[in-house]
Amino acid sequence: MVTLEVDPHHAEVARGNLDRAGLGAVADVVLGPAVDSLEVLIAARPEPFDLVFIDADKQNNARYLAAALRLARPGSAIVVDNVVRGGAVVDPASADPNVQGTRAVLDLVRAEPRLTATALQTVGSKGWDGFVLALVRE
Repeated sequence: MVTLEVDPHHAEVARGNLDRAGLGAVADVVLGPAVDSLEVLIAARPEPFDLVFIDADKQNNARYLAAALRLARPGSAIVVDNVVRGGAVVDPASADPNVQGTRAVLDLVRAEPRLTATALQTVGSKGWDGFVLALVRE
């Protein structure tokens, strides 16, 4: 298990939670910008990941998805969180960088022939949002 975290405080919280869950020995918390950390991870040529969860700075989500595809295998699942953004993702007038980044990742999902995907809307205490669930195929 690998998790990427840009904020040192959040990395320490993650390490503490993983330790309390008994997963500290099997989890690697990598500190630094995910775009950079992913390149290092890809260069290390790890075994393919079965699951990738993308929930980071939305402006770079298309880059994260492209990297996830390099780390995945047929049958891997990729989840991209926060893709509905309170409905703003369908507002053509939105110039919000998070909305633009979300549109870019959705465009990549649609164009990527190795993915079968769906987007699911969620509504809860945190508001109206959703996620993409994609399966890597051969």
